[in-house]
Parts: sequence; C-alpha cells; structure tokens
Amino acid sequence: MKQILIVLIFLTSSLTYAQFDNFFEKSTLRMDYNHSGNFDSENYAFTCFKKEPFWGGSFKNLLEDFEYGKYFLKVTDAKTGNLLYSRGYGSLFHEWSTTDEAKEITKSFEETVVMPFPNKKIIITLYSRNRQMIFEEKFNIGFDPEKTGYYTKNDHSAPVIEIQKSGPPETNVDIVILPEGYTDSELGKFVSDCQTLMKQLFSYQPFTDLQNKFNTYAVWTPSQEPGSDDPNGKKEVNSAFNSSFNTLYSDRYCMTLSHHKVRDFAANAPYDQIYILVNTDKYGGGAIYNFYSVSVSGNLSSPKVFIHEFGHAFAGLADEYAYEDSFENMYEKGVEPWEPNITTMVNFDKKWKKIIEKDIPVPTPATKEYTDKHGVFEGAGYLMKGVYRPKQDCLMRSFKGDLFCKVCSKAIEDMVRFYGE
Repeated sequence: MKQILIVLIFLTSSLTYAQFDNFFEKSTLRMDYNHSGNFDSENYAFTCFKKEPFWGGSFKNLLEDFEYGKYFLKVTDAKTGNLLYSRGYGSLFHEWSTTDEAKEITKSFEETVVMPFPNKKIIITLYSRNRQMIFEEKFNIGFDPEKTGYYTKNDHSAPVIEIQKSGPPETNVDIVILPEGYTDSELGKFVSDCQTLMKQLFSYQPFTDLQNKFNTYAVWTPSQEPGSDDPNGKKEVNSAFNSSFNTLYSDRYCMTLSHHKVRDFAANAPYDQIYILVNTDKYGGGAIYNFYSVSVSGNLSSPKVFIHEFGHAFAGLADEYAYEDSFENMYEKGVEPWEPNITTMVNFDKKWKKIIEKDIPVPTPATKEYTDKHGVFEGAGYLMKGVYRPKQDCLMRSFKGDLFCKVCSKAIEDMVRFYGE
C-alpha cells in the first residue's frame, strides 16, 4: 500500500509539472506599468514587457485561491479563455489613495506584475477591489511570445550571494535581499546583516519550524552614500534605490518609488519576496503584500519590527493596532476585509470562527480572563470600533510579546505551503 501511495504522489507531481510545461517556460514574464489616479479614480498605463531568467514560484500552485490583496492578476489562455495563473498584491498607490493629499491631486506610481513566461498567447488582466471588496476589471493586454516585443537584457545585472539554500526555487520560498545605502566598502557588512536578518527571522515561530523551506539570496549593488533620504532631518542621500523616510508623510515609513529598478535588481536571482535592507540606525521600514518589504539595519537588534513587516508582505496580514481617530481608514463599514487576521463580523464564518472555544463570548472583552484565549477582540485595522482581531496581543499588534497568534501563524504556514509545494 505504501508503494502504491508513493507512485500516486509521483504521478500527481509529474502531471502537475507537465501542465506547467504545457503552458510556461521556467523563466519570468514581467510587465511594468504606471498606476495613477486619486482618491476615487485610477488608471493604468503600460510601460514594457521583460523576460527574466528565473522563475521562483511553484510549478504546482499557479492559482492563488486566497484572493488576498487590493489588486489581482489573472492570466488566461487567449485561445480557450482558461485561467492559467493568478496572484493578489498590494501597492503604494493604494496606500497613498487613502490619504488627504489624494483628495486634492492626481499622482502616478510605478508597479509591476510577474508570471511564468508563456509559450502560448495569453491575456493579462488586472483587477482592483471596489469599496465593497469586489474585484473590478481595470486593465487587460495580450501577450504573444512569438510576436510581442519584450526586453531580455537586464541593465542592472549584479553579483548574487547565497545566504541560505534549502532546495530548488519551485519548492521553496525564495527571498531576495537588496542593499540600500551600503557603500562600496560595506559588502561584508551587508552580507553579515543579511545573515543576521535571516537568523532572527528563523528564531520566531512558525518560521523556526519552516526554516528548511526558505532560500535567501543577497544581490549586491552599492550606493554612492550611506543611509536613506530623511526629509524631516533635512537629509538627502545618493542611494541605489532612492528610498526615503516620511513616505506618505509618516516619519518612520521608509519606502521607495523606484519600483521598476527594484525589480531589475531582484531579477538577478529567483524570488517570491523582495526585501530591501537600508543601512541606517533610524527607526523605520514598511511592507506591502507581494510588493516589497523594507527594514533598516538598525532594526536587526529588534527583530520583531522586520518580522512584523514581513507578515504584511508575505502572508497578507493586517495591522491589528488601532488609533482613536484613524487617518488611514481602509476598511468600509459593513464590508468584510480581505486580510485573514481581522474581521468586521460581516462574514466571520470564513475567518477564525472554528478555532474559538465554545465558552468564549463573541465579541470578546479584553479582560485578564481572556488574555491567552483566541476570540474576537475589538480594535484592529487602525480603527478602535467595528474591526476585530483574534487575540488581545500578537506580533501584528504590538512588540510586547514574542508570538504570532494561531490565526497569523496559520496564514504564514499556508503561504509557505503554497509556495513550497
């Protein structure tokens, strides 16, 4: 019986890989575009196609059934209309569109989507969620590998240092780390910081148990000057990726608008996630789901910061903290958020309802009695009222403890399984 089971698993894997090979090459098709608009409108402008040499994703799990993200990519076969590939993602444009500035002006941001390189003609369609969390089609374009023009040369080729290798890219989560504000003489420091970053990540559960499902690559590109722009500190830096604190007018939020350049350098290695490590002691960083993560080297002594940010970018986890009067309200009343670790109770059945013990009241009071219990605690997603979290505290809420709650841990484990099968 055991031998039969092994044969069945082998045949299933072979059929899955054959399906991949029937439609795709083991390389990446990347589409660069500009995303512009304001508080209540958005537009997409195509820039170019590029062929990248590696494909870091799974050969098996080509369709993302999580349906996470503000935006969604679908790739369909042009002849049959069959769905071949899909992915959710977020963007800096979306975050900016929730600010007061977006009510006054229109702005443009660089964005990118990637997919396995097709061997047949495909249709690429981009979707955006409306305020009711329903995906609406916003942009589509055809790509024919025999007729459509695309670039193959990468003007930003760079050396790659292997930090950790657990196995082939298609059965592991591949992280590429890019250096920001490291000068020519600081290659050694950058590699050491990358090693520390990964060591700290794997010191926290569930990453500890999943360490052998990760590959990590460091791509070396020096900056002319150390650090990052700091507008509030009247500091401008000539750095590789033009990162800046005070992004969206939040002093600690350090991001970059040079997204296409980030993707160029990331393309030197297979990747599922991009991590930008900034060489500064100033506190800050940021992360967006399937976009990129940013952490500062000074945060390496406080690993909870970058682990929290990686939770956003990798597993689509929401912030569980709240403000009295949120300026960043991304969650409409009467609509269930897409993030797995927060709820408005509109459609709680698809969230963590099944793990709550029968004697736990819903909503759950934030009292000592329920400190270590999973329930439905009010205050999350930047809002004090109407949005709920699974536990009183978690690494997605504060840095007082050392643990992700069960809901966040499961989301991370599910995502590792998705990329690692």
